[in-house]
Amino acid sequence: MSGHSKWATIKHKKGATDAKRGKLFTKLIKEITVATKVGGGGDPNNNARLRKAIAEAKANQMPADTIKRAVSRGSGEGDGANYDEVVYEGTGPGGTLFLVEAMTDNRNRTVSDLRKVFDKHAGVLGSSGTANWAFDRRGLITLEKATISEDEVMDKAIGGGADDYSDAGDEWHLTTAPDQLMAVVENLEGAKVVVKSSSLAWLPKNKKAVTGRDAEVCLNLAEALDDNDDVQNVYADFDVSDDELARIAGS
Repeated sequence: MSGHSKWATIKHKKGATDAKRGKLFTKLIKEITVATKVGGGGDPNNNARLRKAIAEAKANQMPADTIKRAVSRGSGEGDGANYDEVVYEGTGPGGTLFLVEAMTDNRNRTVSDLRKVFDKHAGVLGSSGTANWAFDRRGLITLEKATISEDEVMDKAIGGGADDYSDAGDEWHLTTAPDQLMAVVENLEGAKVVVKSSSLAWLPKNKKAVTGRDAEVCLNLAEALDDNDDVQNVYADFDVSDDELARIAGS
């Protein structure tokens, strides 16, 4: 669920396989292409969205030639698909709510595929307004706990413009106003803080605790949505306790 839950940390650890890396590269290539096209051109110095996308690609060991080709495609050089950015909304078990950010060159295909995923996991793909009321648009920054203490987070992150922070297992998660995300990242980097990732995210206003079968199905639904090639990010308002996660991981 894109960086703001305990499940996300587990997902990232599972994502070390070649198959997961290939899917990640697909998502990153799309983001670089679209960032180049809509964010102000192929110069990362003048395109904050592209600069962030390239930094994330490099952090995930994407080859420089692959990054260059994606930028060229976004600049209109050579052949390449035209992607639309779309946010889909749906419901899951126990009244849980989902927002799905996608980049697609075929909306009919994507909506059909996502409807099948929701249906298979006791959910429903809804219309606009189904779920977005339950989320806030925020800047989200992740820092590795191994690189910075909580006192330093309070000093350098909150002091650098972040609104709040939370403990997310092996990471600290910082939140910012959407229009302050890049400024806070630059402040942190200027203070020699290593930023693991940064993005605009949809964060739930309130989380719903789920247990038992509902917890298993919610996790499976989130992962199945994330595995779709057209999906960039998945956000949901469910919360699974550490004990439940341990039970599910061991089952």
